[in-house]
Amino acid sequence: MPSANLLALLDDVAALTKLAATKTAPVLGDDLAVNAEQLSGGIKPDRELAVVWKVFKGSLLNKFILVPVALACSYFAPFMIPIMLILGALYLLFEGGEKILHAIFHRQEQQQETDEFVKALEDERIDLVEFEKDKIKGAIVTDFVLSAEIIIIALGAIADQPFEKQAIVLSLIGLALTVGVYGIVALIVKLDDIGLAMIKDVGKTTLAAIKRGVGKGLLYFANGLMKFLSVAGVLAMLLVGVDILAHQFHLLEEIVHAIEKLLPAMSWLLSIIAKLGLGAVIGVIIAAVLSQLLAVFKKAQG
Repeated sequence: MPSANLLALLDDVAALTKLAATKTAPVLGDDLAVNAEQLSGGIKPDRELAVVWKVFKGSLLNKFILVPVALACSYFAPFMIPIMLILGALYLLFEGGEKILHAIFHRQEQQQETDEFVKALEDERIDLVEFEKDKIKGAIVTDFVLSAEIIIIALGAIADQPFEKQAIVLSLIGLALTVGVYGIVALIVKLDDIGLAMIKDVGKTTLAAIKRGVGKGLLYFANGLMKFLSVAGVLAMLLVGVDILAHQFHLLEEIVHAIEKLLPAMSWLLSIIAKLGLGAVIGVIIAAVLSQLLAVFKKAQG
């Protein structure tokens, strides 16, 4: 019966969507951290939600481009899926390695960028409209890269399924993640403003005192949440990158299995730490090599 077929299809789609979402979940920490960080600095508080909305629309457009491209590769050139997964894994490890190197060797540059954002907000000579447009463009480009990672990983999880199910699942994943990520990003970028507004209540009542206490708590929470997401995002990228490469390359898979066998009695946590170390080493090597190649190229150009 048609209704029975429809119910079966919906059940399959629900199960596959859950599977794909589980596979892509580790990348979301980085997605949230990067977008929240980009959209909370250098923008006037009363413009933050408007900027998030514009980036949200740009993210939807990214999905409208990426999902059909991924489906076309799956239909016409399925052999490309493992290649895209490998490239995606290498990029995840590169990004994780780059952030590690940046945290170790480029803290002063990061502080300088923050100071520039503050000066831009205070300097009336700077065109904040243009400044805002640059932030939006940068955030949409970053979203495109992260969205491509998510779509590729989701497609890899359901590559053995019929084309119509792939199309539905990728569309649902793209829409749900976009709404979810930017809904949370909007909340994160406004947490500090909400906290500051509550702290400004100078009333002498018990309620006002509680309000100020909650406001201070929100400020600490917002700051801690950003740091947690940044660290969790890097760890997730390294783990996902190693796992993808391990499934694609027999030698690396044997190394991962050897690590797990060496630490069976020392808990799964140490196994994860070992894989994180492996991912960090690979990522730092990739980032360092590419950085040197880029420096050589720039020197050759001029």
